[in-house]
Amino acid sequence: MVPLMIFYIIGFGLLSGRPVMDDFLEGAKEGMRTVAGILPTLVALMVSVGVLRASGFLDFLGEVLKAPAALVHLPPQIVPVILVRLVSNSAATGLVLDIFKEFGTDSNLGLIASLLMSSTETVLYCMSVYFGAAGITKTRYTLAGALIATAAGVAASVVLAGVM
Repeated sequence: MVPLMIFYIIGFGLLSGRPVMDDFLEGAKEGMRTVAGILPTLVALMVSVGVLRASGFLDFLGEVLKAPAALVHLPPQIVPVILVRLVSNSAATGLVLDIFKEFGTDSNLGLIASLLMSSTETVLYCMSVYFGAAGITKTRYTLAGALIATAAGVAASVVLAGVM
């Protein structure tokens, strides 16, 4: 499918008389400018997640939120995954792999973590990177909507895992 799409784009460009190579180079330049613009945000997010993980603050938050999490049948080991998932997919994947090593992939925790990773999004990452790249400063209801969708994903993960 990918080669077909490439040939279609090039063929369409040639038939319409567009300078395909010049358009490609201009697009590549624009892509590099975008990468350069969002790179500081990416570095800041990755460093902050690394600091949170290394300092033990995520474990502390997991302990603090243990009682509220128990009210909604959420295992306390999942709380750090939920918090990190808002910021970084790769860091959340690392936490999920730790859960897999400790409890197993077929365990209830492993199932919840897997469902959680597939039904939630890196809300703060997406907002900072994509809105920053597009120059959007007024996010309006985006954060509230995204957090509600994340809460729905967390709830679905718990329900589908059969914890409740």
